[in-house]
Amino acid sequence: MLDRRVFLSILGASTMLRPEDTTGSIAIPDHPILSTLEPVIQRAQHVKLHRNQITQVAQWMAYEDLTWPDFRTELNPQDDPSETMDFIFLTSAINFAFTDFEKYIAFSVTYQDTVFSDSEAMVACLKRAYDTGIPILDGNFLAHITQKELSEIFSGNIPIPMLDQRLEILQEVGKVLVKFYQGKFHHFVENHPMCLYANGNGLLERLVKEFPSFRDESMWRSKRVVFQKRAQLLWWQLHSRFRHTGFFELEDPGMMTVFSDYILPVALRLLGITSYSPELEQTIQEHKLIPSDSDEEIEIRAFTIWSCHLLKQALNKRRPEKLQIIDPVLDGRLWTHYHTTHWPHHLTVTTSY
Repeated sequence: MLDRRVFLSILGASTMLRPEDTTGSIAIPDHPILSTLEPVIQRAQHVKLHRNQITQVAQWMAYEDLTWPDFRTELNPQDDPSETMDFIFLTSAINFAFTDFEKYIAFSVTYQDTVFSDSEAMVACLKRAYDTGIPILDGNFLAHITQKELSEIFSGNIPIPMLDQRLEILQEVGKVLVKFYQGKFHHFVENHPMCLYANGNGLLERLVKEFPSFRDESMWRSKRVVFQKRAQLLWWQLHSRFRHTGFFELEDPGMMTVFSDYILPVALRLLGITSYSPELEQTIQEHKLIPSDSDEEIEIRAFTIWSCHLLKQALNKRRPEKLQIIDPVLDGRLWTHYHTTHWPHHLTVTTSY
């Protein structure tokens, strides 16, 4: 256990709730994800939002080069856009849990003389398998993949966390692809509206319905709270990679929120935008597990999405029209700057992120 005086010094002055740092009344828009956060934001007990700090951060971050990514990387196939799409779908299906929950060691792998860690290590393992001819983009292969085969694909510094859950998801994905889409994900996109939301027929809406492992929702005191981290990240990667190419482009990318995971809460915490109760902060500092769907976990994720949405708005107020950003652009800025930080992040055993 941390000595209480040491613990309070770790928290720092930024976590102390000042009179102007109250959450206050909020006006959350009618949005498939944002609107579900309101009861959590209004009645949270473990996480606080410091609105004045959003203004402080926006005063300097607004002038950074906040660029849209294109996800052109050596870790993705580049020659055939259909295969690139299928590969990004595959990585999104199992994009969760890269830290050993007991030893607090991040999963890493060496690929083409470069060491990759966390989610990039997972992607590198899949690219390594793709390069050697393993048919990882074929639904038939995924539907019947074995634990041994998957373990060999994810050979790294440690066994990849939650291998059994990844196996179950890939088998589910493979069976759906074989049954409805000729074994390939790019057929899922064909002849449908190129938008996330379309009265139940949007790409995100269909994805979480037809591939249940992508559905990312929780119940908070009998209220449904929606996050959709992996589902949104999939469409963001595809939109960013292919927009302006004629192959794929979303009509409504601005409907995305940030992708609530382990890293963004750390960024917000260190920027002073959010703070945690002493009990929750100590749990995180001591690398103790926070149960999935607990009040603490749901509050962390809800405040991540809402805080980033408010910060995005504050940034855009200070940026010219041609440099306006959407929430996922801010997500990329925070993730790239903090995903290798040594500050502890919360630990939750989940397939959601």
